[in-house]
Amino acid sequence: MTGPDEIVRPDKASLAREVAGRLLWVLSSLTSEGDRTAHVSLTGGSMGIGSLAAVAAHPDRDAVDWSRVHLWWSDERFVARDDDERNALQARRALGDAIDIPAANVHEPRAAGAGSLDDAARAYAEELREHAPEGAVAPRFDVCLLGVGPDAHIASLFPGRDEVHVDDATVLPVRESPKPPPERITFTLPVINGSARVWLVVAGSDKADAVAKVRAGAPLSDAPAAGARGDVETILFVDEAASA
Repeated sequence: MTGPDEIVRPDKASLAREVAGRLLWVLSSLTSEGDRTAHVSLTGGSMGIGSLAAVAAHPDRDAVDWSRVHLWWSDERFVARDDDERNALQARRALGDAIDIPAANVHEPRAAGAGSLDDAARAYAEELREHAPEGAVAPRFDVCLLGVGPDAHIASLFPGRDEVHVDDATVLPVRESPKPPPERITFTLPVINGSARVWLVVAGSDKADAVAKVRAGAPLSDAPAAGARGDVETILFVDEAASA
C-alpha cells in the first residue's frame, strides 16, 4: 500500500486555508453536476474546526450549492447536545451558521440524554444505511476529513483498541476512551476507507511522531491513521511543525 500524497504549509492558518479552498473546489464541482448530491464527513479538533472556519471565510463559499451537500461526523463525543465538547456544536459555530444548508442535510449523532450510547450508535448506523446507495450500508463520502492525534488515532479509533479492527459494522460505541470524554461514537475503518477522498489534516510539533508513522505505513494496532485510504486520493495535509 503506497503512502498518502503530502501537502505542507508553513502554519496552521495557511494549512486551514489550503484545506478550505480544496474542499470548496470539490464541492462546487460536484454540486454543479445535474442533481448530484455530495456527502462530506467532518472531524473535530483544532484543525478540523479551523478548516471549517476557513471555509466560512472563503470568498468561494457560496459557489457551492449547499442544498446538495450532506454533512456527517466520523466520530462524536457522547455528551449533551449543548456541550462545548461536541464536534457538531463546534462545527455549527464555525461553519453551519454561515451557510444555507437544510437542517435535514446535517446528520449529527444523537447526544447524551436521548437514549443510551448503544442506541445512539445503532441510530447513526441506520441513518447511514438510509442514505447509502442500493446494496450498500453507508454513503460513499466524497471527502472524509480526519484529524490525527499525537498517538496517531483517527475518529475515535485508538491504537491498541479492538474498534480499529472491526470490519462487520459501520458505527461503534466507544467506552473508556483513552482521550476524554470517555464515551464516544465512531465510524469504523471500512466506512472511512469507502470514501473517495481521505484528507488527514495535522498540525503542531506534538503530531510529528504520528505523521512519521503514517508515512511509514505503521501497523493499525500502532497507528490507525496509517490505515486510512480513499479510493480516489489520500492526502496528508501538514504544517511545517508536524512535518519536521
